[in-house]
Amino acid sequence: MTVPATVPVHRVGTRNLLVDLPDLATAMAWHAALSADPLPGQTEVGAAARTVLVRFASARDAEAARGVLPDFAPQDATTTTPRDVTVDVHYDGADLAPLAESLSMSQDALVDWHTSTTWAAAFGGFAPGFTYCVPVDGARALDVPRHASPRSTVPDGAVALAGDFSAVYPRTSPGGWQLVGTTAQHFWDADAEHPALLSPGDRVHYRQVNEKIEVAGKATAGAATETTPGHESTHRPVLRIDDPGLQVLIEDSGRPGAGDLGVTTSGAADRASAQAANDALGNRRSAAVLENIGGLSVTSLVETVVVVTGAAAPVTVDDRAAQRGVPLLLRPGATLTVGAAEEGLRSYVGVRGGVVADTVLGSASTDLLSGLGPDPLSSGDTVHAGEPTGSVRPVSTTIRTDGVLRVVPGPRDDWFTDGVAALTEKEWTVTATSNRVGLRLTGDTAENGIVRWQTGELPSEGMVAGSVQVPPNGEPVVFLRDHAVTGGYPVIATVVPEDLDAAAQLPPGARVTFTVHTDHSARTDFQENT
Repeated sequence: MTVPATVPVHRVGTRNLLVDLPDLATAMAWHAALSADPLPGQTEVGAAARTVLVRFASARDAEAARGVLPDFAPQDATTTTPRDVTVDVHYDGADLAPLAESLSMSQDALVDWHTSTTWAAAFGGFAPGFTYCVPVDGARALDVPRHASPRSTVPDGAVALAGDFSAVYPRTSPGGWQLVGTTAQHFWDADAEHPALLSPGDRVHYRQVNEKIEVAGKATAGAATETTPGHESTHRPVLRIDDPGLQVLIEDSGRPGAGDLGVTTSGAADRASAQAANDALGNRRSAAVLENIGGLSVTSLVETVVVVTGAAAPVTVDDRAAQRGVPLLLRPGATLTVGAAEEGLRSYVGVRGGVVADTVLGSASTDLLSGLGPDPLSSGDTVHAGEPTGSVRPVSTTIRTDGVLRVVPGPRDDWFTDGVAALTEKEWTVTATSNRVGLRLTGDTAENGIVRWQTGELPSEGMVAGSVQVPPNGEPVVFLRDHAVTGGYPVIATVVPEDLDAAAQLPPGARVTFTVHTDHSARTDFQENT
């Protein structure tokens, strides 16, 4: 581990800091130290290849930490003994032979290297349970190239190599790593007390087995672990989905603090609209609601009260016009219809008592990237609700759709020829490929993309909701609630958390401009850090 006198600390929006470190060993030491003894206001810390991302409850906490972290010196000693995990592998991967040849090794020699190396679990990312492991002895590391074109499907249990990392794909997904074998061990189990098999600092030993391994069926990433707390015996069916429109999801305030497991916060894309629905009904502000794109129609199974917030859209009850933001009494058999958005994109339907669904890591939110949480709702599905827990509060149904998003430059604006001006001095258009993972933007012409002068590959580092990542085509992506925990493209700027709700309401075709936000320690009433 290299210990520099001072380290660069970059703002990531107003409530997060990214610390540049010389190597992975130093990043792991910082992660361990800050996990054991958090800074004031620190809510989470995540390690990556050569960085740590530290999240804070407020902008003031982040600014205070920015004065401390450059001289922070973690102790080398650790207070915990690393856990040893043995992984049985059948070395039958599709890339084993060509990879060995490209490394000027025999297949047996490559397998021997993999099994005789002691690996350390370094950090989580990409997917729940996907843990990047590195050789404890750095001298044993190989530099394994990724595939130029990722596979569309990598099977669950695939043992893979890339760069100096080894990992196991915990679920079927796309991937660009070199596949060398298969394991039947499950690296993600939502039913377990510790859902991810590996935690940072664990020691991993790969052991060769000769029999072909069939990966047994197990709980998928979105498998339920428990029913929403407080509603185990009181939830009741209240609505039937007749027409889900383009998409109906169950979303609450998300699952913060699980980045080490490869799990992002997720939750309602437009937090303010979801909270307004709950306020209007006397629910907990964090209660689950229905998030809809394209309109929906539901039938009431019992007498209940609902409210519609979010996008400006026509609302009817049994074909009679109704108001948004106002509690609506539904008699048994009544039909609530929310039309397609006339302004904005996402509508929210709250139910008196809050929507109740099975939870993963304490949240009922559907995370489309990782597959966590309930499946999207379909025609015929039943929506359950709990009991109201608070008093009704008046709400606003106003949403912002002006397309102006405030950003804090960096952390990698210096990778681009014109810096953050390459983002802020142009107007962008939201494309139809946008979703809960991110807003994909395009310029007016093919030449209007953002140009990099740094040509090297960026080691994986932590991402947040609001990160504006720039892939090689130069067209920025604004990460929303279901973003990946880590990413490998440089982030030119980060949208402030107060503007994420507005970003979530921008439909395809909307025009977007970015403006630099400079008051980094401003106090707001925004309470979440995602």
